[in-house]
Amino acid sequence: MWNVPTKERLSKIPKLYETENTPAREKLIHLHFFIAGCDWYVAEYDAEDIFWGFAILNEDYEMAEWGYISFSELKSIKLNGWLEVDCEIEEAWPVKRAIEVDKIRKAQGWLREGQTHEKGGIGAGDRQSQVHRG
Repeated sequence: MWNVPTKERLSKIPKLYETENTPAREKLIHLHFFIAGCDWYVAEYDAEDIFWGFAILNEDYEMAEWGYISFSELKSIKLNGWLEVDCEIEEAWPVKRAIEVDKIRKAQGWLREGQTHEKGGIGAGDRQSQVHRG
């Protein structure tokens, strides 16, 4: 893995279940891991191996979800024998709320804060209109 987060950085992440009463859009995202079209966003950590956060695999926003992520598995991924998962460095990834992360917001169908509708209105194919139709 490139740019493995330091122990100090990992120690700042809330423990598993510590933020379970925080609405998803308000959860703080402490780390961003990525490779090719895959992104993992970390909100909690068990201080050993398990993260809890949001995953978007192969740019599949419709199937993206909140769940558990194994740190050791992320570190073991290699594409074509050399391309490894990377972690955004602290200077490039300040801690931010989930709603402030464009890819999470897109996958969840959340509007930007202060918006009443997406540009051009709510389309027939977006998640919010699907939820409203049932």
